[in-house]
Amino acid sequence: MKLLLTSSGISNPSIHGALVDLLGKPIAESNALFIPTGIYPFPRSAGMAYQAICGRAPTPLCELGWKSLGVLELTALPSIEKKNWVSSIEETDALLVWGGDPLYLSYWMSQSGLTELLPSLQRDLVYVGVSAGSMAVAPTFAETYRKPYRGTGSPLTLEDMVFASPQGEISMNFITAKGAGFTDFALIPHANHEDRPDASFAGAEKWAAKLPVPMYAIDDQTAIKVTDDTVDVVSEGQWKLFNS
Repeated sequence: MKLLLTSSGISNPSIHGALVDLLGKPIAESNALFIPTGIYPFPRSAGMAYQAICGRAPTPLCELGWKSLGVLELTALPSIEKKNWVSSIEETDALLVWGGDPLYLSYWMSQSGLTELLPSLQRDLVYVGVSAGSMAVAPTFAETYRKPYRGTGSPLTLEDMVFASPQGEISMNFITAKGAGFTDFALIPHANHEDRPDASFAGAEKWAAKLPVPMYAIDDQTAIKVTDDTVDVVSEGQWKLFNS
């Protein structure tokens, strides 16, 4: 399995080129499955999932000109005969895992059997993560939530953490959780985004201090490309690696 872990999808030519390189052929000759599951804990999630599937979301992903595009809903998989959905994954070239709540997404990746299945595949599937879809592949990852946390998943730790913002200090629930373990590092997306003061490089340093693995903080113009044991940063923006 190859991975392209993005903050905001295929947002620039460099990341687009990295995707084509991982596929080994043009996108127009590649089949893809889109996983919207992580978005459901958010308000107006049904509309956001529809926009992403139709290629109307700000995050470029489904509208890239795939040869074929299907939808794989993780919450439905436990009620479906396994061979029926496994065959779809075995026949696809790319798995497009959208953003949302990483704890919720990680929970359903495990519950559905996807976490166990992907490393066993005998072909070069490309896992393309966006935001939470990129975070959930780590052995251990972290996320911040507005208090009180009422999410679905299995947090390893939950504590209060204070972050600086232009409006003053903000206090949030800081949670660590177990991920899929497809990488040996963690990732925080949307670094230095104006709407995410907790994800500034200063905030990311606080996150990294709580994790047992190295952590990349990447902005929306950056991606992490993983092929076997080789990790490359693909960026037209800003990023930083925090070593545990």
